[in-house]
Amino acid sequence: MKSGVFTVLFADKSFEEMLDHVKASGLDAVEIGTGGYPGNAHCDIDTLLEDEKARREYLKKVSDRGLTISAFSCHGNPISPDTAFADESYNIMIKTIKLASLMDVPVVNGFSGTAGDHDGAKHPNWPVAPWPQEYSDILKWQWEEKLIPTWKKIAAEADNHGIKIGIELHGGFLVHSPHTMLKLREATSPAIGANLDPSHLWWQGIDPVAAIKILGKAGALHHFHAKDTYIDQDNVNMYGLIDMQPYSEVQTRAWSFRSVGCGHSMQEWADMISALRTYGYDYVVSIEHEDPIMSIDEGFQRAVNNVNSVLIREEPTEMWWA
Repeated sequence: MKSGVFTVLFADKSFEEMLDHVKASGLDAVEIGTGGYPGNAHCDIDTLLEDEKARREYLKKVSDRGLTISAFSCHGNPISPDTAFADESYNIMIKTIKLASLMDVPVVNGFSGTAGDHDGAKHPNWPVAPWPQEYSDILKWQWEEKLIPTWKKIAAEADNHGIKIGIELHGGFLVHSPHTMLKLREATSPAIGANLDPSHLWWQGIDPVAAIKILGKAGALHHFHAKDTYIDQDNVNMYGLIDMQPYSEVQTRAWSFRSVGCGHSMQEWADMISALRTYGYDYVVSIEHEDPIMSIDEGFQRAVNNVNSVLIREEPTEMWWA
């Protein structure tokens, strides 16, 4: 395996400065935003799509530092009832798939998206209970009329270009659990898999090691984010896990994102890394930093040190003892 970082947290640095900082920090790979929520601070996608020379120069800056690009990321909402944003999200996904193919980047990451509750809706609607029946009806309509048709088109594009799609399992979107991931994959293509981020599993009550086993057995682990979550049980008792307080309300929130090792023990992180290796994932562990009580530099370096301390880098040897 290799260690990397989702470079959106270094948006204030130039491309070259960002690469130098990542290399000096002891990482092997970068995950780069091409648009959508992550922005495109380090990737002018239209120029790169049009100019082969620009692509060569871009990749040379990465390889000259001994780095690789683990994924391009364009998290958005391709089924949003805001049709302008839906079109923007869909189009940047298609462009990113094409760019990834041209630049030998094997994975494109994003969100599944969430639709409204009918064709005239103005805002997304994320049902979280099966009753009253209207919620189940909305969910069925969203999957059958919006999610599956859109992702069939995206999956076909990915298949045509030999690219894997890593959908991040994230609350608020229709694909947010191993079940919903595999349901969409079955309805579309094996090109559709998970960009597994344990921070979004913990607050849903999902054991990340169990999720890795489920998705790994299905061959549906395409990328992995390293981000932690702290669960404050006292606040859970007040607000529940579906906590709508702003992320800035750290004292009262039921849960908060944390740097690796600051929400769960390093033993649990070691267990996840071991499960990834055991169930077929031998690719990049990409750090995502969203810790509200640490600076970018401190939280990032804490994550780097902790991820590198548990990463399994070398291939296993023959069982000489058995």
